[in-house]
Amino acid sequence: MGRLIARKPVVHYGPEGTRRRPDSIAVEEPLELRVNGKALAVTMRTPGHDVELAHGFLHTEGVIGGPDDILSARYCDSRDDEGRNTYNVLDLALAPGVAAPEVGVERNFYTTSSCGVCGKASLDAVRLKSRHSPAGDPVRVALDVLAGLPDVLRTQQQVFDRTGGLHAAGLFTAEGEQLVVREDVGRHNAVDKVVGWALLQGLVPARGCVLVVSGRTSFELAQKAVMAGIPVLGAVSAPSSLAIDLAAECGLTLAGFIRNGSLNVYAHAERIAVPALVET
Repeated sequence: MGRLIARKPVVHYGPEGTRRRPDSIAVEEPLELRVNGKALAVTMRTPGHDVELAHGFLHTEGVIGGPDDILSARYCDSRDDEGRNTYNVLDLALAPGVAAPEVGVERNFYTTSSCGVCGKASLDAVRLKSRHSPAGDPVRVALDVLAGLPDVLRTQQQVFDRTGGLHAAGLFTAEGEQLVVREDVGRHNAVDKVVGWALLQGLVPARGCVLVVSGRTSFELAQKAVMAGIPVLGAVSAPSSLAIDLAAECGLTLAGFIRNGSLNVYAHAERIAVPALVET
């Protein structure tokens, strides 16, 4: 798995005593994104699928509307002590006529792996208008299908199995067919990689699809789903209050605590197909 996993020494304490041994650790490295040669953002990410990450990030920030808005993506200007390319600086050239990112999109310090919103000029800068609103998507997802998707996602988390240190995001059809799964130390990066993959495959807007994430749902993750036209977002853990507000406002079905066959739906439950509605 190359740069995805590093081996680090650890002192292990347990019932059998104390011992020193190597441990598998998820790699975290900075990725500087440049647009037309100008630095735009630095995010801490798991190396791999960087071009997808960049496309997903620029799309969910409202900079690009499709893959044709980017002419090229190339690694540049990042060398280690021995002169080798670290592949930690990615420069994207926009197509003629595509406006450069507005100042409000720029992040002037690190976007950490735990908080994708840090560095925004204001919350208003995050509330972007989607080109692909999910509000009119008529898709319905069977309750048992949605309830089982986190388990499917978990089976695809190969790096997590070895390190225990990564988030995951997956895009599925309404019937539960897996389209793509990506892992990353940052939950927002994992979603950007999925959205970038979908964009490059011509699947944005991702109508009729379900996005599943392995952790909690923040405002930014809900925003990314809305920007990609994804009608259903499900998570293993809880959503934030602002994520719920955004989902309700934009027509996104938002589910959380999807565990052991049960789940909560916080917005637009009409898309969940159930045999019979039982209220308690």
